[in-house]
Amino acid sequence: MRKAAVGTALVCAATACAVAALIVRHRMKSSSRWSRAMAILEEFEEKCATPIGKLWNVADAMAVEMHAGLASDGGSKLKMLISFVDNLPTGYEKGLFYALDLGGTNFRVLRVQLGGKEKDVKQQAMEAIIPPHLMISGSNELFDFIATKLAEFVSSESGDFQLPAGRQRELGFTFSFPVRQTSLASGTLIKWTKGFSIDEMIGEDVVSELTKAMERQGLDMRVAALVNDTVGTLAGGRYSDKDVVSAVILGTGTNAAYVEKAHAIPKWHGLLPKSGEMVINMEWGNFCSSHLPLTDYDLSLDAESLNPGEQIFEKIISGMYLGEILRRVLLRLAKEASLFGYFVPPTLSVPFSLRTPVMSAMHHDSSPDLRVVESKLKEALGVVNTPLRTRKLVVELCDIIARVVRGSQQRP
Repeated sequence: MRKAAVGTALVCAATACAVAALIVRHRMKSSSRWSRAMAILEEFEEKCATPIGKLWNVADAMAVEMHAGLASDGGSKLKMLISFVDNLPTGYEKGLFYALDLGGTNFRVLRVQLGGKEKDVKQQAMEAIIPPHLMISGSNELFDFIATKLAEFVSSESGDFQLPAGRQRELGFTFSFPVRQTSLASGTLIKWTKGFSIDEMIGEDVVSELTKAMERQGLDMRVAALVNDTVGTLAGGRYSDKDVVSAVILGTGTNAAYVEKAHAIPKWHGLLPKSGEMVINMEWGNFCSSHLPLTDYDLSLDAESLNPGEQIFEKIISGMYLGEILRRVLLRLAKEASLFGYFVPPTLSVPFSLRTPVMSAMHHDSSPDLRVVESKLKEALGVVNTPLRTRKLVVELCDIIARVVRGSQQRP
């Protein structure tokens, strides 16, 4: 009987030791995986760092490219496109005007009644999502879709918006892709960005394509001005504040425009405008410099994009790509540090499966237990029951990707 008891005790002790060993090994593996995760995080943060000194280097490099782009076409990564806009709004404009804004995965149509010096402004807007297949199909298909939506919007014009008798409706066309303008209301497409790829449109006049589509819809409307969205933003800012001289877009893509002295544009060969000024569309999304904080994730994203080697600045800061950068970091963490357990979520291997709005929602989660992060990881990646420390790591990644370094504006 005693021997049996001793045997049982020995078996129990051996089992307990085995269980304890398994627990220790599990904790050691868990600790090792977490150490690996933290190492990847710290490496990423270090490579993304933008201290003030580096920012000044980037600014200096951009200034050099700006001067080269103003000197000659093709002389710089920055196209520094002449917009033919030499007069900006004064705030006293009056009348009914339409605007079409095509700049990404959706477009907007706007009608506005300006009241002159009283600044009485009435407006209505409509937004439509561009089906993905139209972004890579043909020019007729894309512009017919746009003209159809525009015609529908015009047909809903009410009595609050009055067009003087005998006047044709005028449209301002905001086309947010690189265009070489030949006049205020004409310009040829240089290249597509932001996921569009319609080869037959390269070198074609975008106003002409829209005009033909409007004619096919029986729409009596004239394109009075072709502007980039950044130029349009600058005009909108000047309408409200006469001291506005520049505008920046940070959306699906990124760009900047500013007011330049006409005599400081060597490639301008026409008569100098009476205003002595010209709005320049920088197309700074194509800026690239050795001073930019490019990581391995940025480089692989660029290599696998529709336009490798182009739009580098845009790919590291604009809304189309931030979520994708986060996905690539999380994929590495899942593979090398088992961030989400002993499997890699299949969706995490799909390019652009993690959209920037999802990243933004997680980044702004202020709840104590980060429930928004937990919910978004489940919705976007199918990951459930994430530990709080994992959710905190995800938020920290979002912060690194989105961070704007603030500090002294004086040179070091």
